[in-house]
Amino acid sequence: QVQLVESGGRLVQAGGSLRLSCAASGRTFSSYAMGWFRQAPGKEREFVAAINWSGASSHYADSVQGRFTISRNNAVNMVYLQMNSLKPEDTAVYYCGADRKFSDYSSGDEYDYWGQGTQVTVSS
Repeated sequence: QVQLVESGGRLVQAGGSLRLSCAASGRTFSSYAMGWFRQAPGKEREFVAAINWSGASSHYADSVQGRFTISRNNAVNMVYLQMNSLKPEDTAVYYCGADRKFSDYSSGDEYDYWGQGTQVTVSS
């Protein structure tokens, strides 16, 4: 069992930066790949970024490539999403998820556990 709690979301101006954090409980955190997804009002949840168990491999959606960076610290059971050059279209609730397989990491259906989400609002 893994419990996830996101934090760090807030209102920020376009062009600004934010770092989201996801705290995980459980001693098996390092056996899970981790991902970030987001959902804007009236839209479906979409993949943002994913990172494998060790942190050596990461993947990004085209819309955030070069602006966002996912990282993890297994010693403290944390995963992060550094978001730079934020745009109004990045406004959404951001969720972190834990995935045992890391095969179809861009599909939310693969993830075993989810956090409650944190709101990011980017003003123009």
